[in-house]
Amino acid sequence: MNVKRVIKLGLSALAVSASLTATAADLPPIKVGILHSLSGTMAISESTLKDTMLMLIKKQNAEGGLLGRKIEPVVVDPASNWPLFAEKARELLARDKVDVIFGNWTSVSRKSVLPVVEELNGLLFYPVQYEGEESSENVFYTGAAPNQQAIPAVNYLMNEVGVKRWVLAGTDYVYPRTTNKILEAYLKDHGVADSDIMINYTPFGHSNWQSIVADIKKFGNQGKKTAVVSTINGDANVPFYRELANQGVKASDIPVVAFSVGEQELSGIDTKPLVGHLAAWNYFMSVDNDANYDFIDSWINYTGNDNAVTNDPMEAHYIGFNLWVQAVRKAGTTDVDAVKDAIIGVSVPNLTGGYATMMPNHHITKPVLIGEIQDNGQFSVVWQTPSTVAGDAWSDFLPGSRDLISDWRKPLRCGNYNVVEKTCGGKEKVAAN
Repeated sequence: MNVKRVIKLGLSALAVSASLTATAADLPPIKVGILHSLSGTMAISESTLKDTMLMLIKKQNAEGGLLGRKIEPVVVDPASNWPLFAEKARELLARDKVDVIFGNWTSVSRKSVLPVVEELNGLLFYPVQYEGEESSENVFYTGAAPNQQAIPAVNYLMNEVGVKRWVLAGTDYVYPRTTNKILEAYLKDHGVADSDIMINYTPFGHSNWQSIVADIKKFGNQGKKTAVVSTINGDANVPFYRELANQGVKASDIPVVAFSVGEQELSGIDTKPLVGHLAAWNYFMSVDNDANYDFIDSWINYTGNDNAVTNDPMEAHYIGFNLWVQAVRKAGTTDVDAVKDAIIGVSVPNLTGGYATMMPNHHITKPVLIGEIQDNGQFSVVWQTPSTVAGDAWSDFLPGSRDLISDWRKPLRCGNYNVVEKTCGGKEKVAAN
C-alpha cells in the first residue's frame, strides 16, 4: 500500500477522533436544580441536603458525567419562605432551564412548587417524609408516605410498648395536620377513645414549650401508658426536647417518637437526657451495612468534618438522584416525558442493604425502622419491617381516599383513580388535596 496513503488515512482518522472529542467536550451541561432553604427556620435541616446533592453531582461528574455530558448544579435559596419556593422553582425551570429539581422539605413548600412544575412540565424529586393525599405526574416522592413511617410507628408503640393514650404534637402546617388526621382516624379504628387523644400545634420556630410540656405531663399522668407522636419540624425541636428534659419527662414514662428528628437535628443538642426517646425513619446512620459505611466515608471526606452525620433525607436524595441517573440512561435523554416513562420500575441500591424501586404511583419501596436515641447522638435500631414497604399516595384510613389509587403508566395515567367508580378525579382534585 502506498505509504503516503496510509499516512493520510491515519491523519484523517485522528482528525475524526479529535473532532468527536471536541464535539463531546462542547456539549452543554445537564443542569440540576437544587431547591433547599439555606437560611431561615428550615436551614437546620435543608442545608445538609444541598451539600448532599453537590457531593452526588461531583461524584457523578468524576465518573464521566451523564450521557457524555457534565452535570451542572444550580443552587438557589428559598430562605424558608414558602411562596419564594414557587418563585425560585419557576426561575430554575424557565430561566436556568434545569432538567430536574431536587428539593423542598416542608409540605407547604412542596405545595407551593407543585403547580409550577406541573405548568412548566418540570421534574421534582422530593426527599422528605410527607402526609400523602397527593399525586403528581411531575413529582417523585422518595421520602416516606404515612404507611412507610407514621402508621408503622404507631403500631410499634401500640403493640410493643403498650401505649393507650396519644399526644399528637406538630408544627402548624399541612404535613402535621394531615398526618395527624390520618393517625386520629387510625387510632379510633383501633378502639382509642377521643378522651385518650390530645392534639397540639405550634408555629414554625416555636420556642416557649413550658406550658405545652406541662400539659403533656398532666395528660400522661392518668394511669394509662402515654406517648408523644411528634411531627414538630425544624429548629423548634431543640427547645422542645430541652423542655422535656427540664421537666423530667423520661422516655420510660412518656416516650416521644419523632418523624422529623434525625442525626442532623440531634447534633445541635445535648442528647443525654433524651436517651430512650424514638424516631421513625427508613434509614439511620448507625445501620450496619457496607454501602452505608461507604456513603458515610464519602460524606466525611466531602465535608472535611470527622464528626459529620448522615440522615434519612440524605439517603432519599442518594436514592432519588441515582434513580434519575438510571432513568436518563435508560431513556437516552433528559427529556422530561421520556424520563417519566423510563423511571417506572427502575431499582437502585438503598443504604440499608436492599433496593429502592420506583413504583407506578411515583413513590418508592422503603424499609421502616424505629430507632432509639443514644447518648452519642446516634440511633440504635430497635425494630424494623421484615422487608420493604411500597408507599401509598392515598391513605386507606380516610373516607375520601381509601378507594383511590395512583398509576402514572399508560393507559391509566391518573393520580387519583377511583377503583369503585372507575373514574379519574383529574389534576384539579389532586392539587387541591
